[in-house]
Amino acid sequence: QLQFVESGGGLVQPGGSMRLTCVASGFTADTYAIAWFRQAPGKEREGVSCIAGIDESTDYVDSVKGRFSISRDNARNTVYLQMNNLKREDTAVYYCAADIAGGFGFCSGYVVNEFGYWGQGTQVTVSS
Repeated sequence: QLQFVESGGGLVQPGGSMRLTCVASGFTADTYAIAWFRQAPGKEREGVSCIAGIDESTDYVDSVKGRFSISRDNARNTVYLQMNNLKREDTAVYYCAADIAGGFGFCSGYVVNEFGYWGQGTQVTVSS
């Protein structure tokens, strides 16, 4: 089955840090732009960060700039999301996915139906 497998979630206190891992299973992800999304209860899935496959350039939505950092290790077919200074509003299920809509390896937005190979996600809960 072609999909990503996310891990690394859990419970963390506000102000804490966590690193999420996303491993591609059944395919090689190095040419794709890969994005992290999140979905909180009762809310739509939203993009958080993206890393290009062409040049590893990165993009972040305003709410996580300066706190989150995305990186990739193509030798391990893996993308990471380092999250620092976590806030309660970061609580969500986090997913990674590949841009399969012809972005040519560049980050070009977070339209959910332009992404594929979705995994099951990993729950991040920020609470004291």
